[in-house]
Amino acid sequence: MRLRFPTTIPLIIIAALPGVAQQAQTQQFARQQTSQAAAASQQSMIVEEIIARVNSSIITRADLQRSKDSLQEESNKADSQGMDKPKEQDLLRDLIDQQLLLQKGTELGVSADTDVVKRLDQLRQQMHADSMEDLEKAAQAQGVSFEDFKQNLKNSIIQQKVIQQEVGGHITVTQQEIQQFYDQNKAEMERPEQVRLSEILVSTQKAAPVKTSSGQTALPEPSDADTVAAAQKKADAIYAKLQKGAKFADVAKANSDGPTAQQGGDLEYFRRGTLSKDLEDKVFALKAGEFTSPIRTNQGWVILQVTEHQSAGVPPLKDVELQIQERIYMTKMNPALRDYLTKLREDAYIDIKPGYIDTGASPNETKPVFTTAEETGAKSAPNKKKKKLGLF
Repeated sequence: MRLRFPTTIPLIIIAALPGVAQQAQTQQFARQQTSQAAAASQQSMIVEEIIARVNSSIITRADLQRSKDSLQEESNKADSQGMDKPKEQDLLRDLIDQQLLLQKGTELGVSADTDVVKRLDQLRQQMHADSMEDLEKAAQAQGVSFEDFKQNLKNSIIQQKVIQQEVGGHITVTQQEIQQFYDQNKAEMERPEQVRLSEILVSTQKAAPVKTSSGQTALPEPSDADTVAAAQKKADAIYAKLQKGAKFADVAKANSDGPTAQQGGDLEYFRRGTLSKDLEDKVFALKAGEFTSPIRTNQGWVILQVTEHQSAGVPPLKDVELQIQERIYMTKMNPALRDYLTKLREDAYIDIKPGYIDTGASPNETKPVFTTAEETGAKSAPNKKKKKLGLF
């Protein structure tokens, strides 16, 4: 089975409330270089062009190009037309932001080694790799430098921790703000009746559908009576375990033949009218936590659990309080983060090559000044009190 290894990591992390960010997935990751082989062959023949200096760090034209490539890839995935110009204009700003956050992380002694191990193991599970070595081989087979990927992942975690510690930790959302938002936005929150389902599938198919050389899908052979009977027996045994109190997600991971097995069988939400009448009648009659007996389908025998059952109309405040809290939090986080990054700029030595623009620049920034000896290789801290002189 071919593992699809992620070749890009989106630009910058926006830290959110503990326990809420995981649900809404509001965090974003730091930059990741792509297509290593082609870039390496070109860069071995030319001297890298420096377009910005951020204290002791540099940003190269290749770094900026990789960010542009990543942005274009995101645009293509979203089926958008061309580059998103406002975002493209902010790419250099984002690269400078990342360097400032990494340097602040070093100053604060932020560590990410344990977190990297956990994230890589989560990725290994998502990609159904048996070991970390298999994950690395999958990366190499797709032209991704595994070491670079790990370093970028580490950088993104450090940035996230700095943001949470230095910015997010100082943001509060009051109960009064939550109640006010709820009262003013009830129409927006109105929803239809829907259920969130999980599945355990016991397949009756002898083989998975495959693509032929002509591009047509070859369906598996029809299941015979013995295969169906054996699958039903297995499904009944699983159903008996669930009735005795076994956790549905654990049983799904261990026994389900469905593609959602590693996610504990999670199938997301379904509104009325999106399922067959037979399945709809069964699942919409259940409360959260309840499950069906085995049901015969074209794929096999399936057991469905209702993990959430949402009524039609405006949900009570207690059901949406966390989402409202996060939304208010993020409206405060974004400007607070930009203010923090502006302050980091004012305390840093930043110089941009003519022709490139940092859209996050502060008018209070001071460029570093190097003496002749420093320009020829001697290392000493630039004097911020001297008049502004560029490095380029």
